[in-house]
Amino acid sequence: MRPKAPEERNWLPMAIAAAVVLVVAAIAIFALEHGKKRPTMAPVTASLDGYAPSLPVSHLAMSESGNLAGGKQTYIDGVIDNKGNRTISAVTVQILFRNVAHEVVQNETQSLKLIRTRDPYVDLEPVSAAPLKPGDEKAFRFTFDGVSPDWDGAFPELRILHVESK
Repeated sequence: MRPKAPEERNWLPMAIAAAVVLVVAAIAIFALEHGKKRPTMAPVTASLDGYAPSLPVSHLAMSESGNLAGGKQTYIDGVIDNKGNRTISAVTVQILFRNVAHEVVQNETQSLKLIRTRDPYVDLEPVSAAPLKPGDEKAFRFTFDGVSPDWDGAFPELRILHVESK
């Protein structure tokens, strides 16, 4: 009996399968990175909405909490009062965090979210879900997944850039 000659292995199918796996992984990573919500930013010199003086903000409070991923979230809570004559359905606010030299180190633009409930946890809703009528006063919250380490810890500046009314 003759010894069997070793069979040659065809590597082409394995190479194709490995290439397909790499392409799928690259597409998944690309989609996840571009799907992340990045904070929007308006220029520091953006003009305020003409109705902004009719929407004073008061009772500001800041807090922080840790999340399960080991990160930290920062919250700004406050109350917005509609002293004007329009029913408001959306408010866009610019939040400016500054350093000790009063330079802007973080600039974010967010839609105002009203606090619907506080127990058992804080539940937020857009202003359009409960429009702010003339004379109304409602609690709100801004949430930040990260704040610049250069921030001086003082209350950030809140600027009302855009107001939509019904």
